[in-house]
Amino acid sequence: MAAGRGDVMTALTRTGAAALPVAARPVLSGPAPQPGIVHLGAGAFHRAHQAVFTERGMAETSDRSWGIVAVAPRSARVVDALTAQDGLFCVLERDSGRGRARAVNAIAAAVHAPSTPDDVLARLADRRTRAVTLTITEKGYLIDQVTGGLSDDDAVRADLAEVGAGRTPSTAVGLLAAGLLRRAAAGGAPVTVLSCDNLTANGPALARVLGEFAGRLPAAAAADLTAYLHAAVTFPATMVDRIVPATTATDQDTVHDLTGLRDAATVVAEPFSQWVIEDRFAGERPPWGQAGAELVDDVTPYETAKLRLLNAAHSMTAYLGALAGHRTIAAALADPAIEGAVRALQRESIRTIDAPPGWNLHDYAESVLARFGNAALGHRCEQVAADGSQKLAVRVVPTLLSVRAAGDLPVWSLVTLAAWARFVVGGQDVAGRELDVADPARDELRAAAVAAGDAEMASVVVRRAGLLPDAVAADPVVAAGLARIHADLGRYGVAATCRGLAREHAG
Repeated sequence: MAAGRGDVMTALTRTGAAALPVAARPVLSGPAPQPGIVHLGAGAFHRAHQAVFTERGMAETSDRSWGIVAVAPRSARVVDALTAQDGLFCVLERDSGRGRARAVNAIAAAVHAPSTPDDVLARLADRRTRAVTLTITEKGYLIDQVTGGLSDDDAVRADLAEVGAGRTPSTAVGLLAAGLLRRAAAGGAPVTVLSCDNLTANGPALARVLGEFAGRLPAAAAADLTAYLHAAVTFPATMVDRIVPATTATDQDTVHDLTGLRDAATVVAEPFSQWVIEDRFAGERPPWGQAGAELVDDVTPYETAKLRLLNAAHSMTAYLGALAGHRTIAAALADPAIEGAVRALQRESIRTIDAPPGWNLHDYAESVLARFGNAALGHRCEQVAADGSQKLAVRVVPTLLSVRAAGDLPVWSLVTLAAWARFVVGGQDVAGRELDVADPARDELRAAAVAAGDAEMASVVVRRAGLLPDAVAADPVVAAGLARIHADLGRYGVAATCRGLAREHAG
């Protein structure tokens, strides 16, 4: 039985893990695994997704050489927690009831990049590292929203100067470039680099950004890194899927109740998890396939279906829900007007998608909504709504462009963009509560909106964010639809606007 909260709480460590209930013990028993993977971005999603697959794969194959070196590019909090707990952490799966907690033994080491950057570069160069994975969010790839290539901003220029001078860069892309340059100089052992973020063609996108970074280095470094990238590095595309809300103090209390131990690195997740990986590895393949990951020739149809039917629906639910005063995704989806809008967006999206092998898109869409309705997760609308200026270009805009190219009005894609614009600029719900608006372009977009005035506000904000090509943004049908929906959301509210559009566009 777990100790009461008033008692001295024993922290989760490798020694203490022996006392865990059987159901909560790591799948991979014994000591920490040996390092074989470097992961950039030690956040909750990685620990609830790739780390779980990696541990399960090592247990299935009895190969302990694929332990993860988890690199935190900014905050040291997770690194400190994992280090104090010998790399162990718990995944709390929430569905109905109290949930299930299990410790995960996949982390070989945790490293804070700003404090020990040379350690990160050394581990990237180490021959034992055969795969590098990344969860750095869409904005971490330094992609220019207009060109699709490497951005030309201050952070990129500073990192180019640092890497060119043999010093340590600060961005994840810069760290990766510097580490691979050092790896090339150390003999050029092959390595597979996998983006696990929600980018269209995330592997090729990362390869393009890194290749452009290499090309802008001083001549000798540019030649060495470019040659190594072409000869010994692959960038498979991936599709990742698991809902991972922010961990709360209540979640940590639940883990303590279930395990008897206090875990400072708990992550919360739904039971569902999926990983689809392009089968294109530079060398040894980690045992992810044995853990349930799908290795395929082409990730594109899986990625497209997920971005347009799950991620786009998630964003719409978050923006409409936040504006309507709902705190969680489940509460927002329980609102009939919002549920109807989300289903309509999914129907609009299905017209633009070729189903992955063996998939029924309508069944998949229904399964997505069932997952969103998991009230036990407590997934906040404002968390899902973060960074819309970076996310909507791949989640919503492709459907909008495809439907419009067919001569039709992409009503529900426009609803999503209009709701985002009102969320990021207005920043208040229907009751006047201030919303937590986390978007790297927030201040710029708010300034642009003030200068634009009410009638043109949504179009100006969408253009300034680079979400639509100029020709599409200037299309009178698109511009008028966006302006009208944006105005209606402010004048009549979410429910009345969605119900009115549903009646107008029924059938």
